[in-house]
This record gives sequence, C-alpha cells and structure tokens, in this order.
Amino acid sequence: MIEITDSPLDHAAITDGVRSKAAGAVCSFLGTVREMTGARRTLTLDYEAYREMALKKMAELESEARARWPILEIALVHRVGRLDLGEISVVVAVSTPHRSDSFEACRWLIDTLKDVVPIWKRETWADGTEEWVHPGLNAT
Repeated sequence: MIEITDSPLDHAAITDGVRSKAAGAVCSFLGTVREMTGARRTLTLDYEAYREMALKKMAELESEARARWPILEIALVHRVGRLDLGEISVVVAVSTPHRSDSFEACRWLIDTLKDVVPIWKRETWADGTEEWVHPGLNAT
C-alpha cells in the first residue's frame, strides 16, 4: 500500500494490513509531531507534497526494498495538511519471514523516504515564526 492522504492515519489498521501467515515479523515506524525540536517549541506542522512525484518515488522505494529483502507486504503512508502535536505524519510497515530483515527494511524505507520523496513540512514555532524543512535541505 502506497498512499498520501489528508486524513488522520490509523496506524493499527495500516500495520494489520501488512500481516501475513507467512510472516514471522512485522515492523512498523510511526512518525509523529513532536513538541520540541532542540530548544524550539513546535505548535503545528504543515505537510505538502508533489503528489504525483511522491507516489512515484514511494513506489520506487517499495520496488527497491523488495529487491533487497524478502518482503511479504509493505505499507508507506504519509499524511499531508496541518497536523497538531502528537498526530501521526507517516507510517511505514513491513512484514518479512524473519525480524532482522523486517527491522532493516523498515529503517531503510523511512530513512530513504525522508531523503528522496518530495514531501515538505513547515514548522510553526511557539514564537510565531515558520520554517520550511526537508532533510535534503538541512538537518532536523
């Protein structure tokens, strides 16, 4: 499953969707809106995507991950729009026969997604300032 949505993410349903009787392991990652980034307090995050390109890149990541690990099922779901503290912005879930492959694939997928998929976030800080952030542009 590859999806970009403006609806809240149901991480339990997404993770359940990758489960398989052939899988001995399911690994999931939830990206959430945190309150503090260093010494700065976040109020909200706004995510925007170049949707067509983002979905294409996410499909490429799925294909590459399947070539690298014995993956049974994958879910890559990212939310766009305004998110409040504690809300889930991204879910990555992977099922494999064994846990080491599941952990490795899940970590690679989220790390690579953050680097190459055209999804940007604007942080609104407690002091009223805003800043566009993308891992490929600066470290956060």
